[in-house]
Amino acid sequence: MQSPSPDPAPALPLVFENPIAIIGGGVVDPGLLHDLAERGVALVGADGGADAIGAAGLVPEAIIGDLDSLFDRRDWEKRTRVIHVGEQITTDFQKALYCTRAPMTLALGMTGKRFDHTLAALSAVLQVAPDRPTLLVDEVDVALTLTGAFAFEAHHRERVSVHPLVPIRFRRSTGLLYPLDGLTLEPGGLIGASNEGMGGRVDIQPARASTPWMLILGRQRLWDLLALFPTGG
Repeated sequence: MQSPSPDPAPALPLVFENPIAIIGGGVVDPGLLHDLAERGVALVGADGGADAIGAAGLVPEAIIGDLDSLFDRRDWEKRTRVIHVGEQITTDFQKALYCTRAPMTLALGMTGKRFDHTLAALSAVLQVAPDRPTLLVDEVDVALTLTGAFAFEAHHRERVSVHPLVPIRFRRSTGLLYPLDGLTLEPGGLIGASNEGMGGRVDIQPARASTPWMLILGRQRLWDLLALFPTGG
């Protein structure tokens, strides 16, 4: 009698019609994981980040990474897709990014716990920014990586920070206390921290649509930002 064949390796990248949340090994709010799952956001563990999902009583759609920090790989393999990526050039977050496709990507547990991990997360979202809107989420803020113009509704005196991932010139802005018209922001130079909304529509227009930048708002804005991106249903 022949032994059963192992499950075939999943075709990569994994394609999701709805947003996904990639979970890392930093601080993750279990309640937020449940809120995301209830709203149809697929949870993906970046290596040991899967254990944070499991600790919340949930099962990730997939676990991706070099698997050196996953607590019980064999147990996870009974419950979900576990994708081993052995190369050591990239972080587990980067592996999870290039092994997936989604209309919107959230990332939790990637910032705050270790400074080098925070810097690595910023590098990762910069790499995918031209093709993939990505939202870093921590205990206080959400940071949306964008290219091109972006508009949203802001409350009066709401904190609105515009962070340059690379040197970027802004053609104009409306709805901000301190306009960005004609300004060039850059790391190590002028940055757009702690600006404020005037109440109503904020419209930010870079001079070049291909240059990545980051919009940082309070975490209470998570669901508003998520709703701005179309999903597959």
